[in-house]
Amino acid sequence: MGEMIFARMLLKGDRTEQARLRRAANEKLYCVQIATNDIEEGVSAAKLAADAGADWIDLNCGCPIYEATRRNLGSSLLRHPDKLARLVRGITAGSPLPLSVKVRIAAEGGEINVREVVSQLRDAGAAAVTIHGRTATDRYSKAADWKVIAQVVEDGVLSAHEAMRPVVPVLGNGDILTYYEARERIELSGVHGVMVGRGALTKPWIFQEFAESRAWEPTAAERIGVYRRLACYMKEHFGDDARGRKMAWYFLPWHFDFLCRYRALPESAFGEQSRRQPLMQTRFEELPDEAPPLERLLYARGPEQHEWIASTLWEADSDAAAVSKLTELAESSEWRAAGAHDANAGLSGSARSIGTAAPDETEELANIPSDDAAGGEGSKKQRRRRPEKPLRSEEEIVALRAVRAAKREATGAPPHVEGTRR
Repeated sequence: MGEMIFARMLLKGDRTEQARLRRAANEKLYCVQIATNDIEEGVSAAKLAADAGADWIDLNCGCPIYEATRRNLGSSLLRHPDKLARLVRGITAGSPLPLSVKVRIAAEGGEINVREVVSQLRDAGAAAVTIHGRTATDRYSKAADWKVIAQVVEDGVLSAHEAMRPVVPVLGNGDILTYYEARERIELSGVHGVMVGRGALTKPWIFQEFAESRAWEPTAAERIGVYRRLACYMKEHFGDDARGRKMAWYFLPWHFDFLCRYRALPESAFGEQSRRQPLMQTRFEELPDEAPPLERLLYARGPEQHEWIASTLWEADSDAAAVSKLTELAESSEWRAAGAHDANAGLSGSARSIGTAAPDETEELANIPSDDAAGGEGSKKQRRRRPEKPLRSEEEIVALRAVRAAKREATGAPPHVEGTRR
């Protein structure tokens, strides 16, 4: 599945959104995910997705970031199941492609209503539903609630039996970091499959583990080979020149905020623990002092360290050269002088977390990393300040608020709360 596309911007010809329609040559199946609250927009975006070679489209009703919810998109659509069902029914009727829907178990600040939401989505013609087992308010801070997901699956089986129709597939999402956690979630909840997000950012080989039903615990050198392959893919996509590097730098150093969280988690040692608490949400012991320098380098968490690692991978002409250069860096006085040799630096308490997000974690995985997270050569320049707007009179403010209140009522958005931006 591709990155979420704002359908309205896509239809206006935005080049960034158009780029997200592209399908890689080696993708056997490809889905275009859109964000919209308008039937006509959704149908038009679906037609563009079909022209781009997509196999199906997905309506995002789970994104909790303000950039989406302020437009009454993403998870805000969950506030009104009836309106969402009408939207899905309308898009499905006009789309040349099947439509799936991604939801959370509740909108921001709302009660858990995912069973009602999914029930109406089935009736509206959704081809499949993916459920992220957290509310929009939870973001990524709490463990996903797979018991609620299991209830939705059971509802779907009963509904299909009563209506004598096929079961609408349900996929589960949330806190999948290992193949055995995926297996357990499928068996216990009854979902047809799982969707993986942060787990794949931490372990890009997680899909290989799913396919083979066994863990791959790569050495530091093998991980460097995987990371260098990512750098090579970015060179192919953005170009192996100064401009290409600048574009890649919005992503490559940032990606190491996840890659540095990897650790081997064999089922024999962590299987039972994963049943009590998801490993994605578990804090583990620090690296021992006697850990090899290269291993400690790959665990370093600072943006400056990630910049150095990314630069080395970008410039290396082979995996062996990358391993050699990074080993040299890990043992260098420069690395030690920067405090980068301490893989656990900057952590609170006496343990590090695999899955707990950093405070500035890119607006909870928004499409484009923030400038602070990207760092280095790709960072954007600070925008110029807008000129001061003239002050409005009390009468103008009252009239403007009335117009905005009417729009909120029409779109189903919650009323304005005095003293906030909402």
